[in-house]
Amino acid sequence: MVKSATKKTLKEKTKKFYITTPIYYPNDIPHIGHAYTTIAADILARWHKLVGEEVFFLTGTDEHGKKIEQTAAKVDKKPKEFIDALIPEFKSAWNKLNINYDRFIRTTDKDHEKTVQAILQKVYDKGDIYLDDYTGLYCTACEAYYTEKDLVNDCCPIHKKPIEILREKSYFFKLSKYQDKLLKFYKENPNFILPKFRANEVKARVKECLNDLSISRTSFDWGITLPFDKKHICYVWFDALFNYVSGVGYLEDKKKFEKFWPADVQLIGKDILWFHCVYWPAFLLSAGIELPKTIFAHGWWTFDNEKISKSRGKVINIDELVSIAGTDAARYFLFRGAVFGQDGDFSRQVLIERHNNELADKLGNLVSRVSTLAEKYGVKKCENKLLGKLKLKEIEKLIENYEIDKALNEIFAFVDRVNEFVQAEKPWETKDSKVLYQCVDSIKAIAILLFPFIPETSEKIAKNFGFEIKYENILENLEYKNIKKSEILFKKIEVKEDNVEEKLNKPKQTTKIEGIANMTDVIKYDDFAKLDLRVGTIKKVEDIEGADKLYKLEVDVGEAKTRVICAGIKKFYSKDELKGKQIIVICNLEPRKMRGIESNGMLLAASTADDSKVILLSPEKKIDSGSKVR
Repeated sequence: MVKSATKKTLKEKTKKFYITTPIYYPNDIPHIGHAYTTIAADILARWHKLVGEEVFFLTGTDEHGKKIEQTAAKVDKKPKEFIDALIPEFKSAWNKLNINYDRFIRTTDKDHEKTVQAILQKVYDKGDIYLDDYTGLYCTACEAYYTEKDLVNDCCPIHKKPIEILREKSYFFKLSKYQDKLLKFYKENPNFILPKFRANEVKARVKECLNDLSISRTSFDWGITLPFDKKHICYVWFDALFNYVSGVGYLEDKKKFEKFWPADVQLIGKDILWFHCVYWPAFLLSAGIELPKTIFAHGWWTFDNEKISKSRGKVINIDELVSIAGTDAARYFLFRGAVFGQDGDFSRQVLIERHNNELADKLGNLVSRVSTLAEKYGVKKCENKLLGKLKLKEIEKLIENYEIDKALNEIFAFVDRVNEFVQAEKPWETKDSKVLYQCVDSIKAIAILLFPFIPETSEKIAKNFGFEIKYENILENLEYKNIKKSEILFKKIEVKEDNVEEKLNKPKQTTKIEGIANMTDVIKYDDFAKLDLRVGTIKKVEDIEGADKLYKLEVDVGEAKTRVICAGIKKFYSKDELKGKQIIVICNLEPRKMRGIESNGMLLAASTADDSKVILLSPEKKIDSGSKVR
């Protein structure tokens, strides 16, 4: 039944998927901020290819504007000469991160320049562009205008640098004309701006006021000239945004454009939300081009809670990122360590810990142990009951909802369950080839699901076990022949002080929790995410000889066998009260010997200040044993 449901899902999926990143300013080499968006796009592109869709993945560089002209002048180069030297750095960075894009567009590409001029003329002929005088508060680093109330201490709210007053003749786009149309569109398309909490700030600002937008400059030369007035250079944002249509052949390849447009999702950082959710749809409405389906604005990666930024001295480049633990570990960390859509704080130390504890100890060790045993004892094809523990539908839904971090968490929950199965069945003692088949077959499913996230590792596993990375193989019982002992997938890294944090004078953070009401220190999300909290059902309760306070519990936490947990709750609960009760269990604590019994886990409970009463925490309603607590 699981197989047929999966195949039905595949047929129901759309046949194309078009995803874009912002095009990046090539005023310096790319860093972790660029990497985050681009890896996210690569993960989604690989997933949609995996499920059989035709995918187009666009990324590139935004090469015009005053900022590029000024940066080039500082090193005594022409803008194009300066940019041409940096483009290989971006392409090399994406290669190092295993980014598999379909086109790398540059706004200096001829087809893009022709597209921008054609659309400018179209919008001008429609009467949506007019000439007037302009005075405004301008940040060159943002290539954006601000109002007085946007400023922070008379500085740009993003770059914290003094704002300049710009005065010049300019062509204006009638943005105000599209105020009501935009509000109507937002209402009719609730998934246009994601995450949804970001939509509220956009709608509020649009309702408040929408002024016409200056879209040309005469104070510099580096850009696309207006087709109706060669003295004016096109505003960089009007220029740059249309890469999303020129990149799929708006003028040059109508068949490709009709196939892939509108974009299914356009990934951006939250700092350029306004440009993409207000300017961009207004420009498209004026030009008579269908709007994209979704703009997804993710959070920032920060150091010490400040945005990573070259101009502010807080940055880690791609070589530094990859050098810590390798490409797959970097990709894994970025999407395991922060909720996609919210901010994440970078830590070299946490990256290494995740590499060692999750990739090496959990995934790497599982593959190593199973491949060694399978090579030695062989595998015998049988029904893989373990796959019933794989929440494939939930993983599919999470990725489709751009909950990338949660999807990765679910995949690793299954890694945990396979590890538990190995421990419980002890195939090194039983030499059971059917048990080993289930382990091998489950590793196949894990490798396929992890392919969008850590493709190099998945390909190594597939080669070693003899299967193809194909979506339909996830739940298919395959034959596995000539399995060889796996190489070490993730070599452990010695844990050292976080040099990146030292360099930024970031204080070492300590955690101390003394009850919710008196919590004075805050634990980081990364610390909390390490806890494996699950719903457990108490199956058996026994006394422990000589123990006045302890019970020996057998608890079902969704694993092949029940867990033995020793709990000091005898004073507060009878055996009858406990049997069948659902509780919350911390499942990834180190085992502890108590009265000669190995206890594997801890129950969560609340107690009064004087410890006179203890109440076990339970889910509000009955739920499957092993369900994750989030």
